[in-house]
Amino acid sequence: MNAIKDKLSNLPMCPGVYIMKNKNNDVIYVGKSKVLKNRVSQYFMNSKAHTPKTVAMVENIADFDYIVTDSETEALALECNLIKKYRPKYNILLKDDKHYPYIKITLNEEFPRIFMTRKIANDGAKYFGPYMSGIMVKDTISIIRNIFKIRSCKKNLPRDIGKGRPCLYYQIGQCSAPCSEKISKTEYRENFEQIADVLEGKYDKIMATLQEKMFDAADKLEYEKAGRYRDKINSLKILGDKQKIMLTKADNRDIIGVFLGDGESCVQIFYMRDGKIQGSEYFVFDIPDATAEELLCGFLKQYYYTATNIPKEILLPCYPEECDDIIKWLSEKVGHKVQITVPQRGEKLQLINMVVNNAEESLRQHIFKRNRESIEQNTVLKELSEILSLKKVPFRIESYDISNISGSSSVGVCVVYNDARASKKDYRKFNIKTVVGADDYESMREVISRRINKGYEEIDAIEQGNLDEDKAKFLPFPDLILLDGGKGHVSAIKTLMETLGEDIPVFGLVKDDKHKTKALTDEKNEFDLKLGSDLFRFLFELQEEVHRFAITTFRKKYETKAVFSELESIKGVGPENRKKLLNTFLSIEKIKKADYNELCTVVDKRTAENIYNFFNKGEDDD
Repeated sequence: MNAIKDKLSNLPMCPGVYIMKNKNNDVIYVGKSKVLKNRVSQYFMNSKAHTPKTVAMVENIADFDYIVTDSETEALALECNLIKKYRPKYNILLKDDKHYPYIKITLNEEFPRIFMTRKIANDGAKYFGPYMSGIMVKDTISIIRNIFKIRSCKKNLPRDIGKGRPCLYYQIGQCSAPCSEKISKTEYRENFEQIADVLEGKYDKIMATLQEKMFDAADKLEYEKAGRYRDKINSLKILGDKQKIMLTKADNRDIIGVFLGDGESCVQIFYMRDGKIQGSEYFVFDIPDATAEELLCGFLKQYYYTATNIPKEILLPCYPEECDDIIKWLSEKVGHKVQITVPQRGEKLQLINMVVNNAEESLRQHIFKRNRESIEQNTVLKELSEILSLKKVPFRIESYDISNISGSSSVGVCVVYNDARASKKDYRKFNIKTVVGADDYESMREVISRRINKGYEEIDAIEQGNLDEDKAKFLPFPDLILLDGGKGHVSAIKTLMETLGEDIPVFGLVKDDKHKTKALTDEKNEFDLKLGSDLFRFLFELQEEVHRFAITTFRKKYETKAVFSELESIKGVGPENRKKLLNTFLSIEKIKKADYNELCTVVDKRTAENIYNFFNKGEDDD
């Protein structure tokens, strides 16, 4: 605490961001302030005025850092960035921000492409969004490709121009084939400038041009050509109807409501476009002591952090903390004045009340659905427990599988299900170290033995105070182990458990002749499963998942090994150059296709020449 007091006394009287950390140096809270010294000092005095959430956070603060900024707006933007990076425990967090789909046009490339993305980067490309749904984005891109005949392939242009025939899409009239120079680079880029206008809602000029061309073709009796222009016009009209992007027109607004429940709260947002409600989303927060103002403050900063287009008006039920700073930040972000309004009467107040009511209903449905799923999961686990005569319900299940090719590059994997749900953060991979050849029994013994021993090491570390229990990667031990295998596998692992002195139930998942889940087994008997039952579907999903994870893990290891083996044959390509090449080109195929100049940007000229000659030997022979 003395160290904190010293830091407090040296805090500057200026805007900035502060970063609270616990004893493990984990970031637990990020905040911003107009005056760092005043704001940070408040946390460590007058605790009676703190909310329960703040009291709990302060009790866990072991240290803090801070970053000075030139302005409050800069501090707010930095705060958003750090919250997104660290996802601190005590900040208001959107659990998943992958629901924001955008359309990306790679205008930074000579031959641009268009596709959907959920990440925005400062890469010179142009982004449009966010959209209401991924389906809407895909429909929009499909219509645009049909209108403008742009490529959907991943060819590297201009490098690959002329290296092959135009694809099927050109043959059926859905691509203009820039890869075969059927269209000039200038004309192709002009198409993308028109696409950008379309995505910004600027239809009038394009429609007028197309209509003029259609009438001109009709006057010349070129009816087929005129028909194509007519189809483009109709497609643009359809696209205009589908466009529900966040355009910055005066009659567009977002309406946000908050409902504070018992332990959980819900923020709901409705999108009004052209005077009509065209979509909505809701977000549930498990922060019992948060106020509506706190929730709105955290929500607005995170939700609009990645938005490229923001409406001119946002309606709220109450003013959030830091409202003036948020308004200034949003206005600077989009280049026009953004209003945050709290309606007191009239139609706008009715809209707010409607959204608040929807937030209450969304929270109720969310809790109902979660409880129903929990009941269904508990029923499945209870039925599994009864069939296998287990001593307790297996809330944590670990399933194991081995993958190799003729004993080469063997890997073992573990997938984990908590409360009948896959817990991917707990999945584990193991390279087989002691087993030679394709011996699945011994490979499985090695994997599970290492997994249990890792758990023992963590228990010792926790008891000695060297590890926090919530940081353990191999604890707790499973309530049930399911092997992707039959009676032989079960027998081998049961013997291992007896040797280790562990009383963890072990069973196998047996497959039928079609390699699909059939039954459970111990080392003696099979337990049939009712086809189509909830338990069957659960075990089928689990077995498919562990098999998928094993195959994926093996393939990555095998491909990496093959790449390294091939590159090792080239003079001058040692471990450091291999790493540089793979980090730059991402795959062996792209390294093979790279020209000499591209290779020179990664390695020295002599090594680049060796690589190029190695992969292109014989190409120029008659």
